[in-house]
Amino acid sequence: MAKLYFRYGAMNSGKSTALLQAAYNYEERGHQVLLAKPAIDSKGEASIISRLGVTRAVDFTIAPDEVVTEAFMRERTRVIAATGSDVSCLLIDEAQFLSEEQVDDLLRIAIEEDVPVLAYGIRTDFQTIAFPGSRRLLEIAHSLEELKTICRCGRKAIFNARKVDGRFVFDGDQVAIEQGEVVYESLCGQCYLEESGGAFNRGWRPRLDFSYGSGPDSDFS
Repeated sequence: MAKLYFRYGAMNSGKSTALLQAAYNYEERGHQVLLAKPAIDSKGEASIISRLGVTRAVDFTIAPDEVVTEAFMRERTRVIAATGSDVSCLLIDEAQFLSEEQVDDLLRIAIEEDVPVLAYGIRTDFQTIAFPGSRRLLEIAHSLEELKTICRCGRKAIFNARKVDGRFVFDGDQVAIEQGEVVYESLCGQCYLEESGGAFNRGWRPRLDFSYGSGPDSDFS
């Protein structure tokens, strides 16, 4: 059975470069691959751009409400008709922008279609909150691999800090692609705290309540 892989890291950890290298490795050995990314990622339009300057067009983009299994089967049929060979791997860039249902589709492709799926993305946003797609990948992927990069201080970077017009900001929408002069800097925990004034998670999300499990008849007792 094929597997679903999630390869994650902070900004500038070489995720897109690693994806393009994986695609090259498959194709060098005569295999067919499909490359995709969420349509919401308008950076590079319908292409994957690595920080080393390597660019490659994707085979398809994934709309927010699209069923990924249907899109994959459509593109798979096209590849088989054009080459006579089946698809050996599906590679997804910017996987954090997928919905939880779309990530479930990736797992179905790996299990039911026996095609390995390699998803690349970041875990958390600029407020240290997990993207829904990344959270689901961490929950269900067969294999997790961290791609590392360093902070400006030399420590391992784990957070993605947002800068607008050259200044760090810690409030705003989770997704801010091409909204003004928005850039990101990968920071370690200490540097992130220094810039945020000592705060993690300024964004809101619901908290789990386990109080129901505290009574004598609880399943947890």
